[in-house]
Amino acid sequence: MSEARIEVNVLGALTEIDADDWDACACPEAANGRAMDPFTTHRFLSALEQSGSVGPGTGWAPRHLVAMLDGVVIAVAPLYAKGHSQGEYVFDHSWAHALERAGGQYYPKLQLAVPFTPATGRRFLTKPGHEEIGISALAQGAVQLASENSLSSLHITFCTEEEAAVGKQIGLLHRISEQFHWENRGYTTFDAFLADLSSRKRKNIRKERATANDFGGKIYALTGDEIEPEHWDEFWRFYQDTGTRKWGSPYLTREFFDIAQDTMRDDILLYLAERDGRFIAGALNFVGRETLFGRYWGCVEDHACLHFELCYYRAIDFAIEQGLQRVEAGAQGQHKLARGYLPNTCHSLHWIADPGFRNAVEEFLKAERAAVDEDIEILTSYGPFRKSKEEDI
Repeated sequence: MSEARIEVNVLGALTEIDADDWDACACPEAANGRAMDPFTTHRFLSALEQSGSVGPGTGWAPRHLVAMLDGVVIAVAPLYAKGHSQGEYVFDHSWAHALERAGGQYYPKLQLAVPFTPATGRRFLTKPGHEEIGISALAQGAVQLASENSLSSLHITFCTEEEAAVGKQIGLLHRISEQFHWENRGYTTFDAFLADLSSRKRKNIRKERATANDFGGKIYALTGDEIEPEHWDEFWRFYQDTGTRKWGSPYLTREFFDIAQDTMRDDILLYLAERDGRFIAGALNFVGRETLFGRYWGCVEDHACLHFELCYYRAIDFAIEQGLQRVEAGAQGQHKLARGYLPNTCHSLHWIADPGFRNAVEEFLKAERAAVDEDIEILTSYGPFRKSKEEDI
């Protein structure tokens, strides 16, 4: 009997693999409903490529991995050659500066991630039943690709805790960071959530919601076929404003939203605020099987607390109504703490080619990990929730 043969190939575009073959690894659970998250699906990653949001001229060159067992696809991974560190949200600019000051070359590097998307999810995407062999093949393939091309490093960002444990076992460096997530503790209404908070925080949120909804207009929640192409014209204005202020220029192109309208509108929840006959603000969310992922916000008029209402409170409303377990509201933002979003640990894995530089990064990560752990502990203790059932009733 011949031994099973595993082959790992590198793809320069998602068009080189059938969508069903990719999604059988990325989201096998979607056969019985939604994907855990839409970000590693063929349709999302293809939308980035087809729209020119990644690819030539962006610093994100697709180098996706496909592992095949006896000619059958068993595992895939979204991988990119990067010429910068923009759009990643696990910051390594100081590493790049340190290596370059020492005479090394940090870029290009490899990034195994979903571009512009700080949302935790599986990164080594395997068909059920092929997890061990698939993850091993993808990890070895990614490291080999970096090594053979004399690249400085490989970074696997916003992976799951389980993947981080496997990565540490095979010698990858483990990094932790933090985000603020809202967790559904079995709430049936927003008021039930508020009842879990201290009196002061509860009153503050009610005041903020009242202020926000007094902006003189109406808020629409749109998903699926409720989203019309013209809604993207409006949201594009908001997204451009935010992207220009935060990143210098927007990461996503206008065409991305047109493609999303065609292929992803069932994955999307779009909040739009209308005043005096025109839309003045919006928040874009993606809907997963258990999680609502808040992604982008923008406005052309400033109204007190409207950002909190569209991005945080309406997201909680939707999660409760749909029975979702959590809301991930994106990267950073300690202001989310007072609004019921608590700090959570995020994970990433790193391979560094140069031994001396690897040792320096490893020491940095040890110190950083202790600081992040302490920060999460302190922030959690200052959270808005009542410390006991009798408190602030």
